[in-house]
Amino acid sequence: MAATFTPPSAADSPADSHGPDRGGPASPSRRALMGGLAALGLAGQARAQGRPPGPGKAPAPAPAPAPAPAAPPTEAAGLQAAPGKARLRPEPAPETAIWCFDGRSAPPLVRIKLGQPVRLMLRNGTDKPLSLHWHGVRNVNAMDGVGGVTQAPVPPGGEFLYAFTPPDAGTFLIRPLVVGGASEPSGRGLAGLLVVEEASPPAVDADLGLLVQDWRLEADGSLMPFGQTSFAATNGRLGNAVTVNGGSVPQAVEARPGSRIRLRVANGCSARGTRLRFEGVKVYVAAVDGQPTDTFEPLRATLPFPPGSRYDLMIDLPEEEGATASVIALIGQGLTLASVTTRGAKLGQARPPIGPIGENKKLPAEVKLQNAMRRDVVITGGAFIPKEAKEAKDKAAPEPVYTGDPQKVWAINGTSAAAGMPPIFSVKRGQVVVLALRNDTAFPQALHLHGHCFRLLHPLDDGWEPYWLDTFQLLEGRTARIAFLADNPGKWLISATVLERFDTGLWTMFEVT
Repeated sequence: MAATFTPPSAADSPADSHGPDRGGPASPSRRALMGGLAALGLAGQARAQGRPPGPGKAPAPAPAPAPAPAAPPTEAAGLQAAPGKARLRPEPAPETAIWCFDGRSAPPLVRIKLGQPVRLMLRNGTDKPLSLHWHGVRNVNAMDGVGGVTQAPVPPGGEFLYAFTPPDAGTFLIRPLVVGGASEPSGRGLAGLLVVEEASPPAVDADLGLLVQDWRLEADGSLMPFGQTSFAATNGRLGNAVTVNGGSVPQAVEARPGSRIRLRVANGCSARGTRLRFEGVKVYVAAVDGQPTDTFEPLRATLPFPPGSRYDLMIDLPEEEGATASVIALIGQGLTLASVTTRGAKLGQARPPIGPIGENKKLPAEVKLQNAMRRDVVITGGAFIPKEAKEAKDKAAPEPVYTGDPQKVWAINGTSAAAGMPPIFSVKRGQVVVLALRNDTAFPQALHLHGHCFRLLHPLDDGWEPYWLDTFQLLEGRTARIAFLADNPGKWLISATVLERFDTGLWTMFEVT
């Protein structure tokens, strides 16, 4: 069952981060920290299925809801989206009617080796159009999975074959993404993970994944109706129940003392952003948004966690039995998402210090900014605090209001996006692009660049953060600049990862020719 709590407010949205900067340039002290920790090692990503233990290996995770393994990628596996049920509140509350893949409440996990193809036949057994976005994959454009832009949405009763070979190793999200209709299938539970293993992955005792989702439930355990403008115009559909890998939290895992664990942590929520805190163990970041980085220890053991973001983490468990390491979401007083407890005999094998998992040589070593194409991207819209409410003398916090078109709540460069819109710019393949993204709204904005990954620039273009991103959070009233090499031909989105905002116009598109 899910952990439940009081429906959150904007206070639960992530603020300035203490880890990888997903929302603005880092301070000099942050850069110094990153440089000083680069030699230290990496932290593992959490996932719900461990590899089968071998001699000297840690035991597999304790039984817990886990992503369902995919069929061998050499054949087109079926992925049936259809209504199902899940227990999201304790008995005697009834089960909740959800949507799921292949009749399982646990989301699917597709695991392949770098160089292997993905071949999945999506069959739509729901009553709404569907398409699946492979969030973070630098995909071929026709397989990006944006219904209404890169493909026609799959109608109820229809099917569509996703066939592509991911160019990069990493941890990626599978998210429904249909223009004007993404938030409902996500809010009903459709999500998954794609793990592309390196050709020579680091030696670990368990490779685990945590896919975090949240649910907006009524008192009787049913899902609250969708399409509420008040959610779309403010923080999105923030849930009041949280699951990990489709099951209860905290997800409990056991491993032998001294085990080295790789955790793959992914935010599959429709709207909820938070921060992650780690207790009981040192955690090292090995990859951000799927792309490897010089390993570092998160400042104050916390990381920003907006929707769509992923981390690969590496941890060495304590050598004594009964020790516990925890992953905690900073929701309310803190919500433990997963805990790893040491059980059994200590592993006898010695391990080298945690280190980088290797660089991705398919990404440019340098992004040359001198001749970059530069464009401004300005986000407007959403709810606001009326002037009279701001000036009221009572101490009650005023509520934001929205009185505009419920289908066009948000805009980028003055346009609320819709299918068929033209690109805001076109660029030749191989051109470096610098975007100045300005958030003129009253809310933090989590944004995702499709088909590419980018560097977050420092304020004076005098450098960039030492990791690649495809998703980041831009705080209200702020401007951030990102730089990327436009090397993937097609029409690509810059989109809100809060899906109620995406459905009501918060996305735009550019073209690489």
